[in-house]
Amino acid sequence: MARRRTPDAVVAGRRHNGLMPVVEAVVTVPVPPELAFAVSQTTAPVRYRWDPFVREQHFTDGATRPGKGVRTFTRSRHGLAMVSEYVSWAPPSHVGMKMVRGPWFFEMFAGGWRFAPATEPGSTVATWRYNFRCRPAFLRPVAERIGSWLLGRDIRRRIAGYAAGCADPEVLAAARRSLAADD
Repeated sequence: MARRRTPDAVVAGRRHNGLMPVVEAVVTVPVPPELAFAVSQTTAPVRYRWDPFVREQHFTDGATRPGKGVRTFTRSRHGLAMVSEYVSWAPPSHVGMKMVRGPWFFEMFAGGWRFAPATEPGSTVATWRYNFRCRPAFLRPVAERIGSWLLGRDIRRRIAGYAAGCADPEVLAAARRSLAADD
């Protein structure tokens, strides 16, 4: 198994427009953006090889592929479940999702993953960002501090797993097959 790479940078608990917390992790992976994006969109069982956050994940409503408007069900390693919807889909540069239904303590949760060519040819800078708002409002100041810490830890672990996936021959083979199917 490939050695896990640590994220290049993490910003946890900062506020987006002063309104809600944002957690972010950045890593450079040794694959081109098209392949880096494809790895990020792998599904079970390949997804479970690299993504330590996901315990169960599948498309809903009869969908078989990701795309704008498609919904997914995800159960985390914590046992929490969420239905999210793709709100942007622009391979190989970015993907965005928002929570449709999820844990009671999230009033709002959304995430965006960006993939850009790195300065080293054939490599990609992956930037993953989550923003959220907790409820109830009177607990928000404390809940969002705790949420920033927990989500910051999870996003760091997740992007490190993703970096390992970008070096895993089985994950890369599955991602290449998905790219070939798109042609």
